[in-house]
Amino acid sequence: MADNERKVTPISDLGEFGLIEKLTNKIKIKNQSTLKGVGDDAAVLDFNSQKIVVTTDLLTEGVHFNLMYVPLKHLGYKSIVVNVSDVVAMNATPKQVTVSIAISSKFSVEAIEELYDGIHLACEKYGVDLIGGDTTSSLNGLTISVTAIGIANEADLAYRSGAQKNDLVCVTGDLGGAYMGLQLLERENEVYKVSPTIQPKLDGYDYILGRQLKPEARIDMLKVFSDLKIKPSSMIDISDGLSSEIKHICKQSGVGAKIYEEKIPMDQETKRMAEELNMNPIVAALNGGEDYELLFTIPIADHDKIRNHPDITIIGHICDAQEGTLLVATGGSEIELTAQGWNPLQK
Repeated sequence: MADNERKVTPISDLGEFGLIEKLTNKIKIKNQSTLKGVGDDAAVLDFNSQKIVVTTDLLTEGVHFNLMYVPLKHLGYKSIVVNVSDVVAMNATPKQVTVSIAISSKFSVEAIEELYDGIHLACEKYGVDLIGGDTTSSLNGLTISVTAIGIANEADLAYRSGAQKNDLVCVTGDLGGAYMGLQLLERENEVYKVSPTIQPKLDGYDYILGRQLKPEARIDMLKVFSDLKIKPSSMIDISDGLSSEIKHICKQSGVGAKIYEEKIPMDQETKRMAEELNMNPIVAALNGGEDYELLFTIPIADHDKIRNHPDITIIGHICDAQEGTLLVATGGSEIELTAQGWNPLQK
């Protein structure tokens, strides 16, 4: 059946409870700690002696995403990922999520099902149970609220406040790709507004587009840390840009840091897109955000455990607080880092 012939069902045909039933009938419980999921006034979880980690995030249309170029299935997937990433940044294992949505009348049942297809896919990927949520109407587009719950042994938890002088500053993966993917999408969207018949020029940039539209949480690093027998002294996920995140760690740990520009890992597509837009790619890495990589510190004694790991890069070290939080440029000059990541109050 062609896309323009697909059946479109008004949400009013089902009503709130009919919609909830339609969106939840595919849920299968995977974790023993989920005693009761969807279907009651609240979920019931059993964690015995383990610590519970809870985080929540809002994604709002027009602020966090633009449905002109963000597919609903990708959006559903990403809404889970950003919360799973926060749990992982505590060195904890995600187990459950709740999803609440506010939807306007412009959305059909099929559109919301597409959103939930992405949500279910991410839940399956990360082994988490969707245990509840809420739906309500909205006068302005779509808002998604996700709460994620994880568990950890108390001794394994990593906070932002544990960095010590001489600790190594490390990141997973590469940085700046998500921001450059967003810049590409925004550029092509502006072209579309002027000339709707022109095909978007997206070829050759699959990686950075994926980093923006379908990011992944670094849950794999939990096993890496365990296998290497290291515990981060502090950790945070990179959602608002490297500059903002390292300053969070330094402030809460009462320390300073030196980050070396030449050590910051970036993909070639990220650099190529930055060059095409006449932008310094280091700006994307420092201030772009939405990479959902992990920024963490470890004692210098653990250097040999990680130095050859293909997905961990040492980018600097922790120093005294009075030295500041500095970027050491390739030429050797030192620049005080400023938190220029995304600020919702400036939107």
